[in-house]
Amino acid sequence: MSAYTLFATAVGTCGIAWGTAGIVGVQLPECNPSATLSRLLRKLGGDASPGLPPSDVQRTIDDMTALLAGEHRDLRHARLDLTAIPEFFQRVYAIVRQIPPGQTLSYGEVATRCADPAAARTVGQAMARNPFPIIVPCHRVLAAHGKNGGFSAHGGVSTKLRLLAIEGAGTLSLPW
Repeated sequence: MSAYTLFATAVGTCGIAWGTAGIVGVQLPECNPSATLSRLLRKLGGDASPGLPPSDVQRTIDDMTALLAGEHRDLRHARLDLTAIPEFFQRVYAIVRQIPPGQTLSYGEVATRCADPAAARTVGQAMARNPFPIIVPCHRVLAAHGKNGGFSAHGGVSTKLRLLAIEGAGTLSLPW
């Protein structure tokens, strides 16, 4: 059984869920807090209840909030529960967690760092199924030649570009 909480950020209300083995999910803002909570609970399969975050999760919430407000924060301290994550996705997430704010890698570069240069599409699948956005900064992974690629959060690629702009990734073409 896991617990969750919602928290306010500069980009809207986010959600986070945790269990005894670590963080099990993060939800970026939807169109309103109720929709954010609903999507988080769907991801968790209904096996969660509201709770007060333990100190390590609260530190992650504080750092996510600061990062989304434009401060450089390192979220590698966040303990993730990877028990339900396929092994290759775990390798991808470990590499993506090393990408500093304001920098990006391509799907192909991540695949090469996973010692499987032909796995760029599988890296894309790992990004699309990432249960830990911001902590595993999938928004920092782009398609080949600096193209945006997709983004599964509310707002799609516009949200991805907004997150990159907040972090200071300066060479992107923003749609607004």
